[in-house]
Amino acid sequence: MAIVEVSIIPIGTGGTGLSDYIAHAIKVLSQRAEREGLKFQVGAMGTVIEGDIDIAIAAVREMQEALFKLGCKRLITRIEIDDRRDRSQTAEEKVRAVEEKLK
Repeated sequence: MAIVEVSIIPIGTGGTGLSDYIAHAIKVLSQRAEREGLKFQVGAMGTVIEGDIDIAIAAVREMQEALFKLGCKRLITRIEIDDRRDRSQTAEEKVRAVEEKLK
C-alpha cells in the first residue's frame, strides 16, 4: 500500500479563491475511493490518499481531468509518494509514531 500526498493548484482562474475547484476534485476522488477502496484525508495544503499506488495515481489523473473539464487551462500538481514495501503503514500510524515521540 502506498501513501500519496497530492496538491493540485489551478492557475489563471480569474480569482484568488480555489476552494470550488478543490471541492470538485475531492468529489471526484471520493467517487473513485468508493469504487476502488482508497482512503483519503483532506488537509489545508494537500490531500493524502492511501491504497494501491496505481489506483491512487489514476485517481490523481482523474482529479486533474475533472478540473480541466471545468475550464482550467493550467494546473500545478505536486505529488509525493511513500511506497513502503517492508510493511504496511497508514498515514494515521505515521502521525501517531511522531506524536508518541513528542510525549
